[in-house]
Amino acid sequence: MTHIYNFSAGPAVLPKEVLQQAAAEMLDWHGSGMSVMEMSHRGPEFISIYQQAVADLRELLAVPDNYKILFLQGGGLAENAIVPMNLVGRVAQPATVDFVHTGSWSGKSIKEAARYANVNVAAKPADGFTSVPPQESWKLTPGAAYLHLCTNETIDGVEYNFVPTVQGDTPLVADMSSHILSRVIDVSKYGVIFGGAQKNIGPAGLTLVIVREDLLGHALPICPSAFDWKIVADHDSMYNTPPTYGIYIAGLVFAHLKKIGGVAAMERINIEKARLLYAALDADDFYSNRVAVADRSRMNIPFFLRDESLNDKFLAGAKARGLLQLKGHKSVGGMRASIYNAMPIEGVQALVDYLNEFAGR
Repeated sequence: MTHIYNFSAGPAVLPKEVLQQAAAEMLDWHGSGMSVMEMSHRGPEFISIYQQAVADLRELLAVPDNYKILFLQGGGLAENAIVPMNLVGRVAQPATVDFVHTGSWSGKSIKEAARYANVNVAAKPADGFTSVPPQESWKLTPGAAYLHLCTNETIDGVEYNFVPTVQGDTPLVADMSSHILSRVIDVSKYGVIFGGAQKNIGPAGLTLVIVREDLLGHALPICPSAFDWKIVADHDSMYNTPPTYGIYIAGLVFAHLKKIGGVAAMERINIEKARLLYAALDADDFYSNRVAVADRSRMNIPFFLRDESLNDKFLAGAKARGLLQLKGHKSVGGMRASIYNAMPIEGVQALVDYLNEFAGR
């Protein structure tokens, strides 16, 4: 059987060791006689799983004590509504939210926030979504409820390589769905970090929120209680039944990351994987990546063939070699390789070998 490498943008590849452990524990978790999927979320077995997952994530990201870690449902897209419902109430009304528009996902967040507040697009690249606008060009709103960024655009392949500064007490909110745990971050520079789990953390259905405690307690009256961060925090993410199996898998991923040396070690591997793939794409003009070099994503790498009539042939050849899910997003076309944490460097090398072979033919 051909070895499979899954380059899906999400739901995405998980570490093989994690899947093997989950399979071994599927019917009986640690002698409990129960699958994790059968456990009460309030029982001692699952509470121990939850507490370990929170502790390991706090250690991996060096999350300060004055931040809460929440596990919710709804994914990153739903969180684009949940964020304004929790934060616009902290300032005088009518509130304004600032955005930097760098691609498809920040575009979706802008539309969602406009339901709850005035929206100011502080910056947008003039040449399409191929770069992060320099911060000196941003037109921020004094007293904004918050400044929202998507720090890695999954579809467009644009990633922030710096942490912006904010004005006054305006909190920085970052959608890190597609690159959290892939690089070292200073959590203290953000008011809120959130993301869907299905890229680097676990299965679809789990959403992570890391929120500074002083930002809790400002939810709008229309905010559903299950999405009010203060209520969720006060109940240790157990206000309603959380996505228990997703939390369990996330916990296994966190433990796996600790075993291999933590986020710093993972970042070094990710830098090498991205370097390897971009070098192959840049070798000649057969392939192209249109993102400014300084803003290229390490996680999601879109590319185009010079002769796009060869796209189907390229994908068929890739599939025959076990290189899956390389078709680009329908909104932009071309190809896309997502090389999240769990993609081994051997998978990237296999793709590079195929890129060279196909171009040579």
